[in-house]
Amino acid sequence: MSTSGGVWTALQRGRSINCEAVQIFVKNNMQWAGKPFSKETRQLFAKELKRGAFSCVFGHAGYLINLGAPPSPNRDRSIQSLIQEIQLAADLHLPFLVLHPGAHLGAGEKAGLRRIIAGLNEVLLKTGNSGVRIALENTAGQGTCLGNRFEHLALIFDRVKTPERLGICLDTAHLFAAGYDIRNPQGWDECMRLIDSLLGIRSIVAFHLNDSKTDLGSRVDRHAHIGWGKLGTRAFRHIVNDPRFRTHPACLETPKGKDLKEDVQNLARLRSLVVKQIKKAAPLRAA
Repeated sequence: MSTSGGVWTALQRGRSINCEAVQIFVKNNMQWAGKPFSKETRQLFAKELKRGAFSCVFGHAGYLINLGAPPSPNRDRSIQSLIQEIQLAADLHLPFLVLHPGAHLGAGEKAGLRRIIAGLNEVLLKTGNSGVRIALENTAGQGTCLGNRFEHLALIFDRVKTPERLGICLDTAHLFAAGYDIRNPQGWDECMRLIDSLLGIRSIVAFHLNDSKTDLGSRVDRHAHIGWGKLGTRAFRHIVNDPRFRTHPACLETPKGKDLKEDVQNLARLRSLVVKQIKKAAPLRAA
């Protein structure tokens, strides 16, 4: 949700269309630095949060941040920007911040992963008193972006000194574009088994539910409305009904206008797929 007009307005927008979870940028996503939240802003956000209706509100890190970059002013800015975003997220009492792992920019996967690990260690050390976790987002693998293979994420978890500060945010469009065929229940379950073996299923803290404009294994990141892409509506039926993730927050990152009409349509389509859990009555006992 947009934070235009104040960060608290994102929650008002979410509530206006009956969202259960909301994702926000804690500052301008195309700028390195942002202004600290004033006391009034924090109070307004807290007031909206206390009104209820949301199972979870979490943040997404800015798009300029690249921990996989070689030593350079931009790498330094990336680290400082992420440190500030964690502080901003903490000021709003957000549980985690979604982060794209980074791109190696031609240096190769091994070098890029080493830099991401080093960057995360530095950021997590300098924010050691914060309860905000970093939820690494799987990527489509476009260009030199890392994180399109679960092995990348597993190596990061293994080498980061405080892995308890990490989590995973799974993006369905990115999974598909990266080559994981989740269109049927068998493919979805195989994907989840792989995550469980490499990272542990409990590492997953959230989802981005997006259809994909591009084909399986394309490694091109283009989001589509639910049911309008290559994944198709049927794919989301087994995803939203997976009992392992019944209480996990999930957000849309699909195109939309100011009136949020597209969000309403996508939410309705997803909710129509959810099978309601019927509580079984206790068996009758003979007198």
